[in-house]
Amino acid sequence: MPQHIGIVACSAEGAALCYRTICLEGAELMGTHNHPEVSLHTHSLAAYMRFIPKGDWAGVAQLMMSSAEKLARAGADFLICPDNTIHQAFDLVAHRSPRPWLHIAQEVACEAKRSHFKRLGILGTRFLMESAVYSEKLETAGIDHRTPGAGQRERINQIIFDELVNAVFLPDSRAYFSDVIRGLKSEGCDAVVLGCTEIPLIVTAESSPLPTLDSTRLLARAALRKAVNR
Repeated sequence: MPQHIGIVACSAEGAALCYRTICLEGAELMGTHNHPEVSLHTHSLAAYMRFIPKGDWAGVAQLMMSSAEKLARAGADFLICPDNTIHQAFDLVAHRSPRPWLHIAQEVACEAKRSHFKRLGILGTRFLMESAVYSEKLETAGIDHRTPGAGQRERINQIIFDELVNAVFLPDSRAYFSDVIRGLKSEGCDAVVLGCTEIPLIVTAESSPLPTLDSTRLLARAALRKAVNR
């Protein structure tokens, strides 16, 4: 029997993409219409936003632990979180969690290494881009990285919270992401991390000036492999 996947969600659009990826791509491993058992729990994004802007990662960890405990009671064998930003609380949660976790940046770093990328551009919320969530995992993998400038980080953050999490995808915002990625390419980046789980909904592999590392789908695929291969 495949393992039961628990999804600790934060924002709806990214969590939905992760869930859909598991269900749709599960058929490639398990047969038509088949996928592992999946449970999802989320507190509201508003609950998380009481803590994130203040950098209160202990408060974020409490919400994540609450979800983890509920998912463990529901029978989940392991947990994933399709939200890059709140991985800043990961180390406050993982060691006391009732179930083991996969780390989204670790899965991206592994894929980057398999693809022989040398320098990655990192896109995400301002909180994520200014954190060590990716830099630590990439440094361990021997991969360099770059982030956009301060003004660009602020604009990307605004697009994410005012538009993407609300399922608003505007042509001007899509063009802005393309311009930012072109700038990262000019800095020697050979791929770009879509490090907010909503960004793949507006930046696609076809539209991006650089190859993309879609953190949402990479995490979902890692969870599928773990569930099926145990």
